[in-house]
Amino acid sequence: MKVGLFTTLYRNQPLEKVFQLLNKYGVHMAEIGAGGYPGMDHCNPDILLHDAAKLQEFKDLLSKYEIEISALSCHSNPIHPDADIAKREDSYVKNTILMAEKLGIHQINTFSGCAGDCKDSRYPNWVTCAWPEDYQKILEYQWEECLIPYWTDTVQFAKEHGVNKIGFELHPGFMVYNTSSMLRIREAVGKELGANLDPSHLIWQGMDPVLVIRELKDAIFHFHAKDTKIDSLNTAVNGVLDTTSLADLPKRSWYFRTVGYGNDRLFWCDVISELRKVGYDHAISIEHEDALMSDTEGFLKALKLLQEVVIETQPTAAFWA
Repeated sequence: MKVGLFTTLYRNQPLEKVFQLLNKYGVHMAEIGAGGYPGMDHCNPDILLHDAAKLQEFKDLLSKYEIEISALSCHSNPIHPDADIAKREDSYVKNTILMAEKLGIHQINTFSGCAGDCKDSRYPNWVTCAWPEDYQKILEYQWEECLIPYWTDTVQFAKEHGVNKIGFELHPGFMVYNTSSMLRIREAVGKELGANLDPSHLIWQGMDPVLVIRELKDAIFHFHAKDTKIDSLNTAVNGVLDTTSLADLPKRSWYFRTVGYGNDRLFWCDVISELRKVGYDHAISIEHEDALMSDTEGFLKALKLLQEVVIETQPTAAFWA
């Protein structure tokens, strides 16, 4: 495993300056946005897919600073019920796949997407309960007519272009958001779909990231290092389905923290150890969204803890082995 950074944190900085910062702190792995919510500030397929010189400059930067790309990310909603939005979001996914092919990368990260409740919907509809029966009808439509068909076609496109791992961030608001929905889409479409596992979203839903890792096993393709703090008092009053502004921390039931500020060192030791047990040996990609500290402070605090707990080497054979 290697600690890396999701460079969208410094999306307003030139990529070379970001790589210089990573080198300064001994980091040689980066997750880079190529469309959708992460933006294209550091990797713009609209340019790099059509300009050989610019593409070579990008590759030269990676080589100069000895940076390995853990994944290209294009978190978006390609099954949005608005056809124009869906077309745009799908272009992010497809162009990111083509960009990965150009760079010899076999993995991208994104969201599963969330459909509307019928063909005439204008907005996504994320179902959070089983009753009344209307919700079951919505889920059937979303899965059978939107989610599965889209990803079946997209996985085929990805394989044709050398991408065999598409990591879904298990994010509420999208249809693949927990363990069972991840396994369901994987069973329906194929093993090319897996998880970009971010424990921060699991924690506030009441899941145990260690047990989720144990259940998903080799369906884990990538890992986001981000923490969550549960405000027990606000949760006791309002529960965790919280639509309070993410900026209004005193009133929220939970909020994102940098690694170690939502859960302690032992928690992160257990998470890393469980990843090792299921055979995961890829990026531990820091994603900073802590509203209580600056970007660089949050990154460095997470980096310090992770460099202590991440297991980088193979175990030595025991004397009794």
